[in-house]
Amino acid sequence: MSSYILSFFAQLLLLLFLPPLVGGFIKTAKARLQTRRGPGLLQPYRDLAKLARKSMVIPNTASWIFHITPHVLFTSTLLAGLMIPTLSTRPPLAIVGGVLAVVYLLALGRFFLALGGLDTGSSFGGLGSSREMTISAIAEPALMLAVFTVAITTGSTNLGSMADQALGQSWRFLSPSQILAFAALLIVLIAETGRIPVDNPATHLELTMIHEAMILEYSGPWLALIEWSASIKQFILMSLLINVFFPFGLAADWSLPALAVSLVWLLLKLLLLAVVVILVETSNAKLRLFRVPELLAVAFVLSALALISTFLF
Repeated sequence: MSSYILSFFAQLLLLLFLPPLVGGFIKTAKARLQTRRGPGLLQPYRDLAKLARKSMVIPNTASWIFHITPHVLFTSTLLAGLMIPTLSTRPPLAIVGGVLAVVYLLALGRFFLALGGLDTGSSFGGLGSSREMTISAIAEPALMLAVFTVAITTGSTNLGSMADQALGQSWRFLSPSQILAFAALLIVLIAETGRIPVDNPATHLELTMIHEAMILEYSGPWLALIEWSASIKQFILMSLLINVFFPFGLAADWSLPALAVSLVWLLLKLLLLAVVVILVETSNAKLRLFRVPELLAVAFVLSALALISTFLF
């Protein structure tokens, strides 16, 4: 019982406080690569603290959907994060559900966020919600097929069991099917987190926004919850990518020495994946909106080929 409590609070604290640091590193390193000064490494924490202290401006047309959206989004994202292996192959809520539960919880948050964008009657909110649903219609099937490729190899859809089995048969994760699934999930990661070439998280042009257009009417603590949820979602997808395909370094239990070693490995793998994301962003221009489904279709085809190849070979 004590080990379960330790695992729950250790992963909860990791999900709450590490994701903004990952986002801060990506922004800072990207700015340095472009020979700009850029924000500091801890700027996301300062932004969240500043938003939490500000007062809120709520539109007169907002209903109860607008009010509960930040809380539903934050709670669903946090629950999804407690189901994935980050430090150990035994996530705290692994018994509750597997990869399908994670996808559905993330989809629940996206659904309410799209409703929140539509609720106020803002034209830009409706624009962003429509674009978000268009992207998710292709990204979610690609995500599920990519993870199912690993699930078939390990014989389980439970993410903890998948990581545990992968530790003992890592040679299988160099096969062509796993490489295809990894490439597909990397494209989904870029699309789901709203990064270039799919979206520009630093844009100020409403007509080009996707994620940011849905939250234009939010302010204060509610906007802080939404931004915090976005950083946690990015961390979840990055952890899913590195710990499902490269599970080395994960602890087999929740003892303190094993967790310390696992944390070092997690930070190293996150650093490498963040560098890959930065290189993709700096070497590509933002796609036109009508070209984004084509990119996601590539991810879907790659994940489908990966799934089919597991049966053929």
